[in-house]
Amino acid sequence: MDEIDGTVVRHLLRHGRASFAEIGAAANLSASAAKRRVDRLVERGTIRGFAAVIDARAMGWETEAYVEVFCRGNVSPHTLRTHLAQIPEVIGACTVSGRADARVQVLARDVEHLERVLQVIRSGADIERTETEIVLSRLIARTQNGALSGGSA
Repeated sequence: MDEIDGTVVRHLLRHGRASFAEIGAAANLSASAAKRRVDRLVERGTIRGFAAVIDARAMGWETEAYVEVFCRGNVSPHTLRTHLAQIPEVIGACTVSGRADARVQVLARDVEHLERVLQVIRSGADIERTETEIVLSRLIARTQNGALSGGSA
């Protein structure tokens, strides 16, 4: 990845719906050259996809929690990913070192909705139990490009 590719990626991180003309202007390229760059970055896997970033609060999802997942035996990350990816309220998940096998970030409307989501998470065949921490206030939130967004406190 060269400096121009870096500029293209940074622009897309900030402006995901930018036109190829806008991307080209940011990287000093024509629109067609910007399209070729983006296509190549997608083909190489540098850009893995495009997605809408939803304001969870606008959807009424104001309860955030972190769920530690404990599995029976040795469960592969692929198995966990397959199960958790089917749950729309799961907005992030990773395997971790320590006592838990994974840590899952969840957004829900309220505690009752969160409880239903926890039941779905626990329905995974190899999941033994979960431990949940509800977020009281978000102090810092950074985007992947390092920009700081406001907290809720």
